[in-house]
Amino acid sequence: MSINITMPALSPTMEEGTLAKWLVKEGDEIKSGMIIAEIETDKATMEVEAVDEGKVAKIIVPAGTEGVKVNAVIAVLAEEGEDASSVKAPATAPSVSRPEPAATSPAPQGKKDVAPASALNPPSRSGGGGPAPKGAGTEGAAAVMERPSGARIMASPLAKRIAANKGIDLRALKGSGPHGRIIRRDVENAKPGAAPASVGGASAPLTADGLILPQILDDRVYAPDSYELKPLDGMRKTVAKRLTQSFMQVPHFPLNIDISLDNLLSSRTAINAAAPKDVKISVNDLLIKAAALALIDEPDCNASYTDKGIAYHKHANISVAVAIEGGLITPVIFKAEEKGLAEISDEMKDLAARARERKLKPQEYMGGTFSISNLGMFGIKSFASIINPPEGMILSVGAGDKRAVVDEKGNIVVRNVISVTLTCDHRVIGGAEGAKWLAAFKRYVETPEAMLL
Repeated sequence: MSINITMPALSPTMEEGTLAKWLVKEGDEIKSGMIIAEIETDKATMEVEAVDEGKVAKIIVPAGTEGVKVNAVIAVLAEEGEDASSVKAPATAPSVSRPEPAATSPAPQGKKDVAPASALNPPSRSGGGGPAPKGAGTEGAAAVMERPSGARIMASPLAKRIAANKGIDLRALKGSGPHGRIIRRDVENAKPGAAPASVGGASAPLTADGLILPQILDDRVYAPDSYELKPLDGMRKTVAKRLTQSFMQVPHFPLNIDISLDNLLSSRTAINAAAPKDVKISVNDLLIKAAALALIDEPDCNASYTDKGIAYHKHANISVAVAIEGGLITPVIFKAEEKGLAEISDEMKDLAARARERKLKPQEYMGGTFSISNLGMFGIKSFASIINPPEGMILSVGAGDKRAVVDEKGNIVVRNVISVTLTCDHRVIGGAEGAKWLAAFKRYVETPEAMLL
């Protein structure tokens, strides 16, 4: 009996991914544990291991296919003694969208690093996926959209791209392709700015969620040959979606404060002098520890908003923003309040290195309760970050510099000072709570020996 191989869920929140590469081909014999494919998520490229043994009878989803839904059938195995040529593909096509050609030649893509993973869903032995319907032609599989009334629009990826470039709403068009599918000639013959077709008297939403306008370049402003269009990868799409939702849906406010670094810098020098040769504590490591302890001191700030209530976290899991090629990722130092500086330093170095290589596992960048973003090394003096839901706060750390300040005795002295901005989710944290957290954080930074108590 044939075995269906399905698209694995490589993280708890994964709904779809890109089948980047097949490492086997039809006719190959595979064994349990063998690496058979590479799947791209929004954060990493992961290897997929086979669970069952058999011969690859059919590859349903070709390499490079984007938007493959979790649990969609991607290949079929023939079991021992079964004639692979007699195995038929499942009757229903998986929900996928194939890559669309860019308006101009895309920038060369570098080779992506791969993170090991063995998370493959057990193959289903019935139902699920299948080939795309006949009649798709050279424009690829049909993309499904929704009319305002719920009626479905079928459009090829090429038609979608041309429509986006020309500023045409596909809801205004009637398709001439198979089963009413909108194809290239329908879009090329349409006029830019066409109003959406009225279906059942319903007004058309701006987008699928009715909130965000489509982001396209108007050919009347930028000629198509005046720029090079590089398609968005999974990470860029996810970052854009999540940050837009956060900025629009989370009522946020900033709190700013200046903090003296002199004592912390002196303590860091003394710690590194006494530490083993392979241990080197950074300012960022000390800030992570200080933030974690401040969250334990002010537990009302270590919280997340939910529609059912406020979730107060038992540990300070500190997400640290790491810039990588094509986006940003936030690996997490779990239970940072319980860890020593050497352990935090070792973990952070390892996580940052693997983050830049896109080798982090999902459980290493999910589950944070608070974020730190430090742009001080780039000379940025002050900035405010967008909250990373479902976390309730994010701290933005600027560059330390020498400033003239008035000390406790009224004398003007020169001190190393940093400016930090705490962005708070006002549904969870009020101004007073945020101010108390900043006071606790400042106390640990300016009196680092307090971290030892």
